[in-house]
Amino acid sequence: MPPDPQRDKNWKLLYRQAVQRARAPDPNQLATFSEPLPGQPLRDRPDRPALQPEQRLQVLFICSRNQWRSPTAEKVWRSHPQLSVRSAGTSPSARHHVSEEDLRWAQAIFVMEEKHKSRLLAEFGRILEHKPIHVLDIPDEYQYMDPDLVAELERSVGSVLGIDGDTTP
Repeated sequence: MPPDPQRDKNWKLLYRQAVQRARAPDPNQLATFSEPLPGQPLRDRPDRPALQPEQRLQVLFICSRNQWRSPTAEKVWRSHPQLSVRSAGTSPSARHHVSEEDLRWAQAIFVMEEKHKSRLLAEFGRILEHKPIHVLDIPDEYQYMDPDLVAELERSVGSVLGIDGDTTP
């Protein structure tokens, strides 16, 4: 008997939903974390429950060595009232190497280059199945807190999240 592709697809969907329910802190507020539609801010997606004022979106910034780009992003967005942020690196020699715990914590992940996304998916594919990973396309040519890097991070991250870079409460 040949395999039934529809049955396999349904089984995979049911399995993913069961895993997601098991991992959800509150199954009544289960959200599907998938890539947003192009141009649609992460916060305005219909499949995400609205964050309560006391809740913060957990954002992880990733570069290679966690030395300049991702720590700059963490510092730029750290005091934003709607965000809780961390940073990490994909290289084994990173100041803080990205961990399974970091990825489970994050609700949204920003990587500086496509290679960072590829490395994450290769190493942590199952954990990242329902997590949005946004590639910022920021090359490794900036120093920590470089004004041009700060401006690019405020613009690009702010447009994806649908918030401005102004971090005053």
